[in-house]
Order: sequence, then C-alpha cells, then structure tokens
Amino acid sequence: MRFKAEQAPLLRALAHIHGVAEKRNTIPILANVLLNYDGNVLKLTGTDMEIAIVEEIPAPGGDAGSVTVPASVLYEITRKLAGSEAIEFEQEDPESPLKLKAGRFATELNVLPVDDFPAMVAGELPHNFTLPVHVLRTLIDRTKFAMSNEETRYYLNGIYFHIGSRDKEKTLRAVATDGHRLALFDAELPAGIKTMPGVILPRKTVAELRKLLDEDDAEVNVALSDTRIQFKIASVMLTSKLIDGTFPEYERVIPRNNKRKLRISKQALGVAIGRVAAISQERSRPIKLSVGQNHLTLTATSPDQGMAQEELDENSVTYEAEPLEIGFQARYLTDITDQIDAEAEFSLADSASPTLIQDTQEPSALFVLMPIRV
Repeated sequence: MRFKAEQAPLLRALAHIHGVAEKRNTIPILANVLLNYDGNVLKLTGTDMEIAIVEEIPAPGGDAGSVTVPASVLYEITRKLAGSEAIEFEQEDPESPLKLKAGRFATELNVLPVDDFPAMVAGELPHNFTLPVHVLRTLIDRTKFAMSNEETRYYLNGIYFHIGSRDKEKTLRAVATDGHRLALFDAELPAGIKTMPGVILPRKTVAELRKLLDEDDAEVNVALSDTRIQFKIASVMLTSKLIDGTFPEYERVIPRNNKRKLRISKQALGVAIGRVAAISQERSRPIKLSVGQNHLTLTATSPDQGMAQEELDENSVTYEAEPLEIGFQARYLTDITDQIDAEAEFSLADSASPTLIQDTQEPSALFVLMPIRV
C-alpha cells in the first residue's frame, strides 16, 4: 500500500475520529483507526463499538490497501505536521509497520491486523429525514448542558429526540434533564417525517456529533430505528447505538400555572451571579434571589468566606407580584442564563416549586429549574 494525503483534510478527519477511538480500552484494536485506501479515496474509520465514524478524503494516485494504526498517535503526528503539503504513507506488507514521511520527518507506526477491526452494522433504519446543520446544532446546544452524569439513571445520560407539539403544530423536539433542571427546544418538523420513535442519543454521541456540525450551509441526513441512529454530513458518517431505556414523562414537571413573572436582563443577571457566587467554594454554590417590586437582590453566604450581595433595580428588572425569596444552585442558574439571548422571563410559584424560565425572544426554548433551600 502506498499513497499521499494532504495534511489539512487528513487532520480534520482524524480530529473527528480520534475522540471515538478508546485509548484505555481492554480491546487494543479499538484504539486504532482503520485506513482503507482504494487507489483514489482514503476512508478512515474509528469505533468504540457504541459509536462509529467514517470519513472519506481524496488521495488520488496510489496503491490500494488497508491498515490499522493508533488513532491518537496518528492524530498528534498529523497535527504537528502543520504546514506540510502532503504526508506519504507506505506499508510493504500487512504485517509491516506503516511508514510516514513529510519533508525531512519520517516515522514508523506499529499496526494491528485489519481483520480484527470490528464492523459496526447499523441494520435497517426505516425513519429518514434531512435538516440543516444549524438546526441540529441549535437543538444540541440549547439542551446538552442538562444531561445527567449519574450512572444509576442511565436513561437521562443523553438527549431525548422525538416529535413534540407547540401551539398545535408538530415539532422536532430535543429534551434533556438531570432531575434538577430541564432544557427543551423545538425546531420545525422536517419534511417527510410522519412517524418517528422517541430516541435517547447518548452523551458521548452528542459530544462527537457536535464536532461535526460546523458548516452552516450543510445538511444532515438522519436515519434511525429503535436501536440505532446514523448521521451523514457531506463525506462524514456517524453511526451510534441509542440508549435502551424509557425517558421520563418530562411534561409533568413543566409548570403551567406559575403566576409571578420576573423579567430580567440576561447580561445583568449573569454578571451578578458570577460576582455573588464567587464568595463560595462549594460545588453547588447556593444563591438566594429576593424579588420585590421591580427589584432583585442576589445573596450568597459561605461559612468560611463570608457573604456577598448585589442588587438589581428597574433598569434591568421587571416584577410586579408579591415579594418572594427563592434559592438556586448558581451553576445551574448560569447554565440556563447562558442560553438566553437578551432577556429572561422567570415564572415563579413559591420557594419550593419548580421555576419556568424562558427566553423572551425565542419561544422555542424552555427551561425548568428546581429550587434549593438557602
């Protein structure tokens, strides 16, 4: 096998793939990338048996062959060869090391048998649709922060994609929750979807898919079944298993009748939270919000560090209901305000009930935050 590949497209493909390959896996072959060259196109594949990414780049004019080498090592070498016009690859026989050369640099990489590299079969994927890259990116970015990390509630360790409904119109909906907060975003239902099972996209898949969603003018072809999902974007294809579990009935925790409305500038609130929460080194960093007539006071206390307080007035706050004190985790509150464009509306009930938070300029986004005692 012998071919040349341009450094830039090779690096881009390896950046997508090396994150999937498992460096510490007990199965050594899963740390490798499969290079399959047909004489004109180089196809790179990485998998951990839960996710597989396949990407093709042009590499005309060589001798066909296949080889597997450590993905992270090849990625680091390629990254540090920035500025090179092309990288030459050569393997004399299937058991020989893979030789790389670029200018005055040369190296040899140990290989593992190509036959040992696992193939991840997607199976039949009966549900298919296409949507713009920026739509899928927004669905992910507006909800991913609320995914859970708890192993015991594995069915919360991802984003739930399904057909939802807003204002009597069907939508493509993404929802994530960790039990303390919930994030929901609706996008226009893509053409061609009549039925689609609700599926939970795993946390790692969300992270690796997000890396592929940079070209605003591109489209994503999505195909899925009850157990697998596949995304195709230009020359890249990501296939993933889905979480085998039932997502909770999240709509039951979304408050519908919270009467107290607090409107506040996202920028003013975000800055105030950051300053007040700095007093506490605790991971949860509890913060108290005391709301009154067009007035908000944020307070945080720490047994070791002391107390911090900041007041916001009618220049950035609108509130005309009864006074209320309520506590939140500062980090959770910041995660939500980061999703707001300019002004947030808090729909409050009392100090112990869930709070609904919405972006006044983006009705498709909805967030729920559980209060804590302060």
